[in-house]
Amino acid sequence: MALPHQEGAVDDAALTQASVTVAWVILLNKPVYPLYVWWFVGEGTLTSCLTMLGAPLFALVIWLSRRNGLHARIALPIAGAVDTIAETYLFGAASGTELFLVACMMIIALSFRQSETLIKRGLAIALFVIFVLVHGRTGGPLYPWTEEQIATLRNINIFAVAGLTAFLALRYPNRA
Repeated sequence: MALPHQEGAVDDAALTQASVTVAWVILLNKPVYPLYVWWFVGEGTLTSCLTMLGAPLFALVIWLSRRNGLHARIALPIAGAVDTIAETYLFGAASGTELFLVACMMIIALSFRQSETLIKRGLAIALFVIFVLVHGRTGGPLYPWTEEQIATLRNINIFAVAGLTAFLALRYPNRA
């Protein structure tokens, strides 16, 4: 039984479109990240190109959105978490890449309607469990960056997380 439309209620299409926009932003930023590393760090650019291996995950979100909006909204934080964990193994915990899990959690908080609370809670719990299992177990970076270079990477990543999180707050529709 469908509920009558409530003024200000967020519909599935608006939430899905917001998720697709986020997926596009991340996907289009994938090739830019190695340029940041080249410009600000100066070394390890080829290693940072490995971050583009996560691009198909975000393309999958866009593809799914054409078939099932809920599946796309579920896939986005999962894609973000997988990408974040891979990049944390690639750059090491000191690089700050693990902070992208905060943005993934915000995506979970914003992507679902009240009637989808069980999905939201399940994803939030799963993401937290993954964090607990991975945190402190990723080791050092694949490339032998200096402490100063790792600090620069951390600053790049902190800025990127803050920017993405602000974008999420601005892009997702208001709640009723």
